[in-house]
Amino acid sequence: MKNKSGRLEVICGPMFSGKSEELIRRAKRAQIAGRPFKVFKPDIDNRYSLDHVAAHSGVKLQCTPVKGAQDIKLALEGQPAQLIGIDECQFLEDEITGIIEDLVERGFRVIVAGLDVDSNKIPFAPMPYLMAIAERVDKLTAVCSVCGEAATLTFRKVVNPADEQVFVGADNMYEARCRAHWGWIYRK
Repeated sequence: MKNKSGRLEVICGPMFSGKSEELIRRAKRAQIAGRPFKVFKPDIDNRYSLDHVAAHSGVKLQCTPVKGAQDIKLALEGQPAQLIGIDECQFLEDEITGIIEDLVERGFRVIVAGLDVDSNKIPFAPMPYLMAIAERVDKLTAVCSVCGEAATLTFRKVVNPADEQVFVGADNMYEARCRAHWGWIYRK
């Protein structure tokens, strides 16, 4: 008997690089192929929609918002999904890594999207671990808001020393920047 092999795919990069849009594209391809899928996102991400993965470009796909990693595990009990998508995975606690590994071992194709580093260039857990164990990693780039070159970093425009690592916002709070302009102070 042939065992069905699962796989983990990671889509990462800075804000405005198209991570959510790529996750949506892959889920829609599964839908076209007639494969059942389920998409999740942390409920803390309510920027554009409460129950949709929504890209900055306006593309969106219905999803299940979750408070934590265990909610994903519970929501999948008895579900026929072959593909599991998780957007903004960096907002889920490290417990998500064990849940994802279990899903992959059980034969699911799991696709996660999220920031690989925060706006201080610090690796954003659990993404680095997931990147290390993934079968496929796509690191996307955005366009630097200063020079127009490829941007691999996220720059927080409004900084308060008391700000936490998790600070949900969109283009009102963040810009994509290349390495040369990440530390360069520029306010529009």
